Amino acid sequence: MNLWFDEIVMIPGTSENQVPGTVIGVWSALWSLFLWSVLWLLMVMLAVAAGAEPGKGLTATEVAEAKQRLGMHGYWLEPLATERHASWRHAVMAFQKVAGRKRTGYLTREDLDALRHAETLRGIEAGAAHIEIDLHRQVLFFIDADGAAIRIAPISSGSGKCFTEGGWTRRAVTPHGRFTVIRKIAGWRKSPLGELYDPLYFINGTAIHGNPAIPAYPASHGCVRIPMTVARELFRLAPLGLTVLIYDSNPQPSPGSRPCE
Repeated sequence: MNLWFDEIVMIPGTSENQVPGTVIGVWSALWSLFLWSVLWLLMVMLAVAAGAEPGKGLTATEVAEAKQRLGMHGYWLEPLATERHASWRHAVMAFQKVAGRKRTGYLTREDLDALRHAETLRGIEAGAAHIEIDLHRQVLFFIDADGAAIRIAPISSGSGKCFTEGGWTRRAVTPHGRFTVIRKIAGWRKSPLGELYDPLYFINGTAIHGNPAIPAYPASHGCVRIPMTVARELFRLAPLGLTVLIYDSNPQPSPGSRPCE
């Protein structure tokens, strides 16, 4: 043991009488380094416990601010939703779609900064409450009588792909135009193409309805999919006869005009 210390601490010009003090100094420095390492680790653990969104580095304070701002701008978000809740991801996704940002459902600091500068959204019409659906941005707006968007949610509309049902092959296209809610069915409704939750039918068998899967892109057979929690509230808000406007804010050549082979 003494040989090990002699090898470490003996330097030119240092006498043997100085060794004990030098050894104490080395151990003191090592102990201080250990304490600072422990302190740094505790600070990191406390920061994580205080709450950052996984992988995105948002603090609990930033998450709380984002929730307040999303709600202020009308994004459909359950009051008690945390950043790990589906309602949070859908609200973030809706904002990202509206703002033209990357559609991930996870809020980054860059997204939060854009949210801080977001403007209040308005519908393309006013005068009476109604629903607007923008197929380009893949977003649903519930518009009040003054034309303000008081509720905003992500959607997934017709994929544009060909499918066959009942011996009829056609493209999965969501129709454009002005419609009204013609029928409402509470709860689950089984259709030939799958199950619909709280559907609001606006033309034939095409409806706005809840679905557990709301991808960031068009993926339905023609219906307008909305998140399950949104479907419940929208079903209460939308009476029979309510106007539904479906449009494309950035029209592109429609795949619906191409025949299925």
